[in-house]
Amino acid sequence: MIKKIALFVFILVSVLDIIGIVFKVDSLLYIFKPLIMLALLFLYTRSVFETNKWYSTALIFSFFGDVFLIYSGQLSFKIGLISFLIAHILFIKIVMSRIKNVSFLNILTAIIPFGIFLLLFIYTLKDSLGELFMPVIIYGFTISMFGVVSLINYLETKSNKSIWMLIGAIIFMMSDTFLAINKFYLSKEIFAVFIMGTYIIAQYLIYRSMILVTEKSSN
Repeated sequence: MIKKIALFVFILVSVLDIIGIVFKVDSLLYIFKPLIMLALLFLYTRSVFETNKWYSTALIFSFFGDVFLIYSGQLSFKIGLISFLIAHILFIKIVMSRIKNVSFLNILTAIIPFGIFLLLFIYTLKDSLGELFMPVIIYGFTISMFGVVSLINYLETKSNKSIWMLIGAIIFMMSDTFLAINKFYLSKEIFAVFIMGTYIIAQYLIYRSMILVTEKSSN
């Protein structure tokens, strides 16, 4: 019962945040955007018998990232970027801990698509990043690595938890890519809805992957 309530709260705060973006209601953004990851963290704690400390910490850093990216200004953006960078490093650590056997072919297969993505990401944004060139490139490399290890894990295991993690990683990359394009290359109002919508979906899919490890049978 508590798990169902927690899921409802997560969906509710997510929808209210999207409504705030669509109708430009700043009060909804300031109130509900920070609550999304807190609601997901609560949902996670009600979904498993034993929590993964690295995943819980990643959600906390995602929360800080959400908070700082609400505000304009380079300092807030840098802190938000660092927060999400740490979250992605923790996601990578989680996925790497799942990988037991690795073949060279699977490594190569995983590197090629995400390597191409990283090159296109750099090529598209390189002239508009200014002093943020290195931080954004490091972030781009990190999210690409999240995709690489997630694909390797899926190719090695073909499990449900690995496919959820892979899809979550890809959608997270889509969200971050559109965030970067919107900020540095081509700003469009519709991007804000797409960025947040894909971000919420990605985080939920990663959560689905995590609870398949130690999911509670009843609540």
